[in-house]
Amino acid sequence: MNISIRKQLTVIFIGLMALLFLANYLINTFFLGDFYSVRKQDALEAAYETLNNNISDAGSMGEASLHEYEEICNANSIFSIVTDEDYRRLIWTDTTYKETDYVRIMLGRLNGYRIGLDIADEDSILKQTDNYTIQKKYDSAVAIDYLEMWGTLDKGFYFMMRINMESIRDSVRIANEFVMYICLAGALLAGVLVWLISKRVTKPLGELTELSKRMAGLDFDAKYTSGGSNEIGQLGRYFNQMSENLEKAYSQLLVANNELQKDIEKKEKIDDMRKEFLSNVSHELKTPIALIQGYAEGLQECINDDEESREFYCEVIMDEASKMNTLVQKLLTLNQLEFGRDTLEMERFDICDLIQNKIQAVAILAQQKGAEIQFSGDSSVYVWGDEFKIEEILTNYLSNALNHVSGERKIRVQVRPEGDVVRVSVYNTGELIPEEDLGLIWDKFYKVDKARTREYGGSGVGLSIVRAIMESHHQKYGVQNLADGVEFWFELQNGTVCAGETGNA
Repeated sequence: MNISIRKQLTVIFIGLMALLFLANYLINTFFLGDFYSVRKQDALEAAYETLNNNISDAGSMGEASLHEYEEICNANSIFSIVTDEDYRRLIWTDTTYKETDYVRIMLGRLNGYRIGLDIADEDSILKQTDNYTIQKKYDSAVAIDYLEMWGTLDKGFYFMMRINMESIRDSVRIANEFVMYICLAGALLAGVLVWLISKRVTKPLGELTELSKRMAGLDFDAKYTSGGSNEIGQLGRYFNQMSENLEKAYSQLLVANNELQKDIEKKEKIDDMRKEFLSNVSHELKTPIALIQGYAEGLQECINDDEESREFYCEVIMDEASKMNTLVQKLLTLNQLEFGRDTLEMERFDICDLIQNKIQAVAILAQQKGAEIQFSGDSSVYVWGDEFKIEEILTNYLSNALNHVSGERKIRVQVRPEGDVVRVSVYNTGELIPEEDLGLIWDKFYKVDKARTREYGGSGVGLSIVRAIMESHHQKYGVQNLADGVEFWFELQNGTVCAGETGNA
């Protein structure tokens, strides 16, 4: 359970006030009475000194000295009486008791003290000298405790002074009651003041608490705004500085973390590519190596002695070695493209001219396959790109089309300017690519029909090279199934377009 500092300060202050009141009450109860007794004892001695120094041989006092003496007695509630040797009253301070039995009782008690009939208890005697005795006395006649002083003056007169102890007790009680009211009112007032004043302290502390909470949630826009030149204000300014520093550090940490994540992903990708590369290469090379080894062993053991068989064995060995060489060359090219080690030579060239030359280069293969290659497009369309690498794409697309053409055995190459780009497509009639394989054919060594791919010497790397080249150009590429065949395409940045004509090859 959280208790605010404001409440804690109020409770603590009221508690301190209550503790002070209790301490004051106990001190008054146990020590104030004795303190009053000591003070009253001092008052009795002061009255005695005034009386003893100013009374005349005739038992009288001058007007000034008598007034002084009466003031002392009245201020301290002292009843006093002075007699001669015959116990005739000479001076008394309260005329109320002039003719009462109380005065006569006092005269009798003074006489009893003088002749030794009334002896005080030793425990009740507070002070005793040659001239007077100060003692506590319970007067059974009036049922009151008194502080008494009696004895002889230097002039030979007898005296007795009394102070009512009950008045002392009443004073202590009244003082305690008064202090209690003052303390209660003071505690209440102090509690209200502390509650109001503490707001000036707890408000900025509450703001700092909320600020630290928002900073813990990475909200660095939170700022301390209460100001102040005291310690809390300085703490608030340091909080603002810490927030700014943490924001900078957090920003730098995010940047470093992103870079580290990229490095980790790149390393993982490289490791995966390395493992995949080794696995695929070993798999692709296993078959031609086995064939080469088998036919080489056949030649060595002279399984067939006729010249035709030996030539066939040699042709197989040479064909498989050529396939292995082609595969290795393609893998090296792909490796350079994927790792960014191959630099693009961007230039403006005529894509139509490049396609026409490429079609002429594969014309003999098309005749062997019984396929017809058609070119559709303007006579001259300029594009931006690396001409050598774009030729590699055309080679892969045309080779792929020749190896999979069937049905009407038609291949159509088309160039279509489309605004800022030029789309080049290679279409061939034949079997469609299964929909589930359309997104996978660009992966290294992926083959839709492994048996057929092996038949024409495909390695499953050509389309991966196409993907790497197009990604390095930051251009689009793709494949789609049409009604009676498959179309592969890619796009390049458009250059100057000149009107031309359509031709066949």
